Amino acid sequence: MTHPGALVLIMAAAVLAPVLAEGAARQVRIPLVIFEIALGIVLGPAVLGWAHPDEVIDTLSDLGLAMLIFMAGYEIDFAAVRGPVLRRATAAWLISLAAGIGLGFLLGGGQTYRAFVIGTALTSTALGTVLPILRDEGDLHSRFGTVMSAFGAVGEFGPVVATALLLSGRRPGLSAVLLILFAAITAGAVLWALRSRPPWFTRLAEKTLHSSGQFAVRFVMLILAGMLALAEAFGLDILLGAFAAGVLTRLVLHGASPAYSEEIFGKVEALGFGFLVPLFYVVTGIEFDLRALLHDGRALLLVPVFLLLFLLVRGGPVWLLAPRGLRGGDRTALTLFASTCLPLVVAITTIGVDQKVLGRDVAAALVGAAMISVLVLPLAALRLRTGGRGGRPSPSSAESEAW
Repeated sequence: MTHPGALVLIMAAAVLAPVLAEGAARQVRIPLVIFEIALGIVLGPAVLGWAHPDEVIDTLSDLGLAMLIFMAGYEIDFAAVRGPVLRRATAAWLISLAAGIGLGFLLGGGQTYRAFVIGTALTSTALGTVLPILRDEGDLHSRFGTVMSAFGAVGEFGPVVATALLLSGRRPGLSAVLLILFAAITAGAVLWALRSRPPWFTRLAEKTLHSSGQFAVRFVMLILAGMLALAEAFGLDILLGAFAAGVLTRLVLHGASPAYSEEIFGKVEALGFGFLVPLFYVVTGIEFDLRALLHDGRALLLVPVFLLLFLLVRGGPVWLLAPRGLRGGDRTALTLFASTCLPLVVAITTIGVDQKVLGRDVAAALVGAAMISVLVLPLAALRLRTGGRGGRPSPSSAESEAW
């Protein structure tokens, strides 16, 4: 089907997904992305064959992934997550990377590049998926939410940097130089963002907030486009630019128009979760190679193996290095949330398949395990956080957290 027809089907799936999720919530809470991916699989070549991505759809899907990472970057309050918690999160991720690459050598037959692909995929956290769940539960700005944001931010940002260094196809030294240059320019942009905006900027942002001008929203889109273009110019993954754009946007909006920053970002968020992000997830389902997964029993057996490795490689160090005051169910919930992955697994395995170092069957097994992680791990984590009651965390449990 040509892209106009495919786009209609994709958006129909995006509309149907929350209806199904709301209906299922009467029995069990299932993350919305699961319905989006499942509907994509049904529409795609693996089942009905009604929708086939083309250049336009793929571009929109890439923008959806970038928007997801952008919003994750915006949600990070570095003033709150810095210090010991951030150091623990960084150490946990570095241990995960070392363990992941080591296991990648074993699973990849000793091939270095394949080990990098598998190992990096095992270290990611789907922060853009977890944060909306915590927000919906009213838990995002609690102390637990802050710690999760720290571990999740490193689990999102770390694999993006590792992808730029290890999977770019260039020599690691050259990649490191380009990454340092990108970081230097980004640091300069951060310093610019911390400066006070001129009065006319704030006035225009607030004046056009409910008019066709939408100056602030357009300015946010300019920041996103600029950082994506900068990452592309340096030959780095655009997700690095998207994350940096989210951080910059938070600094600019909270500095220039603190009273309206959340309303402005709400408009950007509506564009993301209303159009681009669900499109990315539905297209992920359409492009999911179900035949490669089911054709070979070995690939199917790898799914639970990879799911276990997500928990061990990513979750194990998180559990060990979580703040000392985080005990019992909260500590395990943090581990499960941190082990939830999908967007970066899709991106990393796509690189591996395109570079012909990762078979479609192994890529499908990794993505399949990541899908299950999104379905199972947040639900288990929420039950631990709420004591199995299915509601929000009790005030007593939140107050008892000693850090």
